[in-house]
Amino acid sequence: MNLTQLAEALQAKESVDKSDFQRIARILQSIWREEQGFSCQGEDLDAKGQKYLRGSRLKMPEAKNLLSNFITDRIQQVVRKEVCDQTASQGKLFGKPRIFENLLSSQPLCFNLFAELKLDIPLATDLAKELTSGRFCKVKAIEFEFSPGRRDTRYLGDRSAFDVFIECETATGGRGFIGIEVKYHENLIGQAGTDGDRKENFRYDQVADSMNCFSAGTRDELKSSPLEQIWRDHLLAGVMHDKDKYDDGLFVILYPRDNHHVSDAVAKYRNCLSDDSSFAEWTLEDVYSRIKKYSTAGWIDLFFDRYLAFDKVTARLKQ
Repeated sequence: MNLTQLAEALQAKESVDKSDFQRIARILQSIWREEQGFSCQGEDLDAKGQKYLRGSRLKMPEAKNLLSNFITDRIQQVVRKEVCDQTASQGKLFGKPRIFENLLSSQPLCFNLFAELKLDIPLATDLAKELTSGRFCKVKAIEFEFSPGRRDTRYLGDRSAFDVFIECETATGGRGFIGIEVKYHENLIGQAGTDGDRKENFRYDQVADSMNCFSAGTRDELKSSPLEQIWRDHLLAGVMHDKDKYDDGLFVILYPRDNHHVSDAVAKYRNCLSDDSSFAEWTLEDVYSRIKKYSTAGWIDLFFDRYLAFDKVTARLKQ
């Protein structure tokens, strides 16, 4: 059996997948859904006018009611509080119903990785210290879909936000933060700005100039796919560091090691930097292994099984 045949067998063949990794990630999510005994969603019509199933989507409204997209009871409790509660989620751009039914979406991945850390600050502190070589010595809080002010011209004047925001204390006792953009299946193709978030926004150039970390002659590349979203999130970190009087701030892009769409974009982005002290990249595999260094909690292996157990796909191909 080849990859395409396996995708077809698992209702996971989608034309939007542009690489083997994207297809493998979709297949893995379909396998996980089957293993959990969850039904997949039937939608859209095929060439014969018949509905077809989508293996990487959970059936609604059950997925929303049961929060099936989230791997532990404690994570589900955080989601109920932060996503399902209309007051708490006001102003945050949680994609609904995508966050409930789309197994490949990065938003549920953020909760599946960071919600348990939000509830275990000592473990989160160990992780932050490990991943930043002691630059940040204490985690104070973890937030999701965080922006200091959407559409606020004191910042970027757009809707940019961090998927995960970690409020920290620096090694010297100062105020610090780590703003994280999470990617899983995404390929960074296409423009990041929509609904009025225009790449010619004058604040982008102002902030970029003030950060003084971008190489001369790279601005047009930074404003174009696949670098635009990385750049804008980095700018958000830069303007927050300035406007909110942080002593240190770091923007991180987090992604699976084999997602070459993202790793290639990160390499291109680094080539545009004259100073990379405010930018870092982490892989999901590395974050997983660092957490395992400090904890044996069961949720960590549940996370690996859900998102990183690509050997399951290899095993299916050999059947």
